[in-house]
Amino acid sequence: MRVVIAPDSFKGSLSAWEAAEAMAAGVRRLWPQAETVLVPMADGGEGTTEALVRATGGRLQEKTVTGPLGEPVRAGFGILGDGETGVIEMAAAAGLYLVPEERRDPRVTTTYGVGELIRAALDAGCRRLVVGIGGSATNDGGVGMAQALGARFTDAAGREIGRGGGSLGELAHIDLTGLDPRLKAVAVRVACDVDNPLCGPRGAAAVYGPQKGATPEMVATLDANLSHLAKVIAQDLGRSVADIPGAGAAGGLGAGLIAFLDASLMAGVEMVIQAVNLPARVAGADLVLTGEGKIDAQTAFGKTPAGVARVAKAAGLPVIAVAGGIGDDVEPVYSCGIDALYPLTPYPLALGEAMRRGGELLALATERALRLVAVGRKLG
Repeated sequence: MRVVIAPDSFKGSLSAWEAAEAMAAGVRRLWPQAETVLVPMADGGEGTTEALVRATGGRLQEKTVTGPLGEPVRAGFGILGDGETGVIEMAAAAGLYLVPEERRDPRVTTTYGVGELIRAALDAGCRRLVVGIGGSATNDGGVGMAQALGARFTDAAGREIGRGGGSLGELAHIDLTGLDPRLKAVAVRVACDVDNPLCGPRGAAAVYGPQKGATPEMVATLDANLSHLAKVIAQDLGRSVADIPGAGAAGGLGAGLIAFLDASLMAGVEMVIQAVNLPARVAGADLVLTGEGKIDAQTAFGKTPAGVARVAKAAGLPVIAVAGGIGDDVEPVYSCGIDALYPLTPYPLALGEAMRRGGELLALATERALRLVAVGRKLG
């Protein structure tokens, strides 16, 4: 029996690698002789750097940068095994987890530290960049990121505007002449797991602003400010970004990376699938296991379990997904190739306890799921 184990992280509880190890422990409890192939996955959010660095034999580095509230934070980034590709998770410098709930306000949070991480990767000799843009606390359209790299964003009086999405309404002019010249020779790819446009009912502010601390009134202001930013980008840079799928990711950072760094967006899970060579890893397997913290209808639209299932189905393999939470609207998940879902918890548990016991519970859940597989094999 050969089992490929390819989960995403269980946010706040287990990294993708820890999740894979826990699931492997569950497999061995039932099938001690089974060969387990661990392939930690990600889709552009938390864990993307670790997954890509592990897959390529790269290394991790750290840098003190400006956090989302303007305070120093220690943030990591990766350099892949080729020595020339840097991997950055914007959440490491501007993630929601860095902002206490009582201080969340996307009018003031900034992506400035993301630009500082990009500069650190350039200093390390990187000539290609992969930027994962999940999990942000920001809504500044990537302006802070570009400011850290030398771009200027000024008001009608020629003064630099402040940081945060609340200042974008004052923007009158964008000047990229001071942008770090090394960026001209650097290819930037953006790992994105959503397809939201920049503005409107499905835009960055409307969909994601509330979880970042925005009230309905703030959402209206932030959406108008991003729309204004898009107009100034079109006016000064000649680029139309408002309606590009994924432009609204990470509070508009997707749009900013396109407009300011000439980046290309692609599905984060597809990027990781390529980097870890998942099709080759599943070849010859009997079963594929995947999972993440929550599985619901949105999982079918670019999340890790759906990407893993697509690759497994191309190889004719069954797929079981274990999740910390399973939504009521999971029918699309089955249609994308996942054959069965299994919950992490065997009985109702407080969220905090479930997260603390994540590894233990995931191993047990995997074992229980495979016992059902064993029954099915006997019936077959």
